[in-house]
Amino acid sequence: MRFKLEPDQKIRINLGQGGRVDFRLGQIMAPPGETISLGKDYDPGFSAGFHDKAEARERVRANVSRMAALQEKLYAQDVYALLILFQAMDAGGKDGCIRHVMSGVNPQGCHVTSFKAPSAEELDHDYLWRAVKALPARGMIGIFNRSYYEEVLVVRVHPELLARQKLPRASRDEGIWERRFRQINAFEKYLVGNGILVLKFFLNLSRTEQKKRFLARIAEADKNWKFSVADFRERARWDDYQEAYEDMLNHTSTAHAPWFVIPADHKWFTRLAVSEAICTALEGLDLAFPEVGAARRRELQEIKTALEAE
Repeated sequence: MRFKLEPDQKIRINLGQGGRVDFRLGQIMAPPGETISLGKDYDPGFSAGFHDKAEARERVRANVSRMAALQEKLYAQDVYALLILFQAMDAGGKDGCIRHVMSGVNPQGCHVTSFKAPSAEELDHDYLWRAVKALPARGMIGIFNRSYYEEVLVVRVHPELLARQKLPRASRDEGIWERRFRQINAFEKYLVGNGILVLKFFLNLSRTEQKKRFLARIAEADKNWKFSVADFRERARWDDYQEAYEDMLNHTSTAHAPWFVIPADHKWFTRLAVSEAICTALEGLDLAFPEVGAARRRELQEIKTALEAE
């Protein structure tokens, strides 16, 4: 199982009344093996020249139904699993994207894991341990709201967090980040080789839009709970985070698990792009319901006859 995606590949999203959105895959993906500049190559406000929010929302709803049908086959086939990772700066829209895009998925076949600061038990294990525990079983969809990539992002920006991980001294040298990149790439290759499709979404928010969303959370009483002093303090490290994200994208966007850099300034386009990517990936697995053999069909017919005779 492997992605076969090229940066020049055209994406066409058909909308109602003959409308459509066209753009190159490279505009929302970090091409594996190439070096990207997050600030120069990706526009957080990109919407493929499309601005009809109502049409975009209608397409997301259609994709929700499309995804529900695909999930049913995924579950019935019981061969593949789907792991979806979301990373973003604070107020990047992860929660809303998960809520809207996955709203039609059967809860019995989907599980969301939100990764917060590691517990004492988690710090007594390797940094991938808690992620391995949350991996989806065959036929299931697993969603990571933040993920093991925090180990090369927030831990990199805040070295004091690394000091709490009880690592051997030799493992805390200058090469730790490149080692972790290699380890994560190997981990994901292992997952894909075992039938777990890995989709990684970085919701690329601009600093200006983050400010607007922070102010909105403060202004609206019902949203005050979503804002914390820690969010504001982290904003002061914006440039450090952008540098860490760029390095992450350049080292861990691979052929088997590429990163999608999703424009996040317009929530409606974020959700449209993510829903299209998920549906397209699932359709690429050639999912199908299990075939029923002749003996089983005869058995079912006998049961049907008996039921009708009651």
